[in-house]
Amino acid sequence: MIRCIIIEDQPPAQRVLQKYIGEMKSLELKATFADALKAMDYLKTEEVDLIFLDIHLPKISGMDFLRALNKKPHVILTTAFSEYALESYEYHVMDYLLKPFSFERFVMAVSKIPMPNLQRSSVENAVERKTLPEVIFIKSGYEHLKIAVADIFYIQSEADYTEIYTSEKKHLTSHSLRYWLQTLPSDQFAQVHKSYIVNTRQISKVSGKRIIFDKETYVPIGRAFKEDFVEKYLK
Repeated sequence: MIRCIIIEDQPPAQRVLQKYIGEMKSLELKATFADALKAMDYLKTEEVDLIFLDIHLPKISGMDFLRALNKKPHVILTTAFSEYALESYEYHVMDYLLKPFSFERFVMAVSKIPMPNLQRSSVENAVERKTLPEVIFIKSGYEHLKIAVADIFYIQSEADYTEIYTSEKKHLTSHSLRYWLQTLPSDQFAQVHKSYIVNTRQISKVSGKRIIFDKETYVPIGRAFKEDFVEKYLK
């Protein structure tokens, strides 16, 4: 479940977000704040996965709040003003919702947020390892093609589709990036960018903001994902 908070000073907008969040089983609302300073205090002791953040707030603005955060959860901006859209993506904001927005548009934004990896016991992890898929099947025309999980280099999101890259070729699938995150083993596959999942066992090296598989194959590391990737897979 994705733990989230709301930072919004207008009660009507708070109620809309609370209603939308309540209708999604994947979201758990932990707290609602009318100003960003109180939210900062909360985040010193509590962990969240997602912030719904307004830009025009009392005391400090939403953009100043973003700049001040050291460890940044995923952020979806909610605002009536469009002029901050370009700047917001410098901070790897996952989406930018212009008020008033529909529930359908809200769901589209939330679908971009990766599900957090839950900490499990060694016994649970051992059971899972026994049942991990060694192959996956993808539909291609009237056929279903078999791909060995171990042969996957990375998966890239392309609009409403994903492309699976192996050492030999790429395969176009109709599944979302979230589907593959939920299907493939989390101890082997990591999301390193809003558009990429990589097979950590195929990585040749990590250089700066790139994950390199061979001389001609590499993917970028998104700033919002780099800290988790380094913590979980490079230490």
